[in-house]
Amino acid sequence: MIKKLLFTVVALLGFAAIASAQQLANVKIENGKGQIISTESLIDGKTPFILSFWSSTCKPCQKELAAINEQLVDWQEQADFRVVIVSVDDSRSSSKAKAMVNGSGWEDFIDLYDKNQDLKRGMNVNLVPMAFVIDKNGKVAYSHMGYAPGAEAELFQQILKLQ
Repeated sequence: MIKKLLFTVVALLGFAAIASAQQLANVKIENGKGQIISTESLIDGKTPFILSFWSSTCKPCQKELAAINEQLVDWQEQADFRVVIVSVDDSRSSSKAKAMVNGSGWEDFIDLYDKNQDLKRGMNVNLVPMAFVIDKNGKVAYSHMGYAPGAEAELFQQILKLQ
């Protein structure tokens, strides 16, 4: 009896953790201009977006963002969407992340800096790279962790499904 009760409690906690990541977490975060914004402001009711968590020390993260950037112009001719990149570097290394964004040609991305890792926790991100496709209403439509060449195409396919 106790084992069944324990199993039920653990299962419910697991479902609660999954459910909490089904919507974009609403937290305060710094944007590329140094302003504090609410992540809720990213939801416009019109366009979905890719939300990609990355770190300046993560080579797979950089490869994924470079691959998305390389395809972005072509993709945006086919679909109306945005790309939001979230650096999880702490306050000591966020300046390195900002320099990387500026030096990598990622100016078409919306860059955010999660120095306190509030958004990372709110979205249940344990490792980077981790990417989400968020629909126009802020609901998580798709997510994947890690990066292998070509995985960015799946993100775009998910965006196309939301058009």
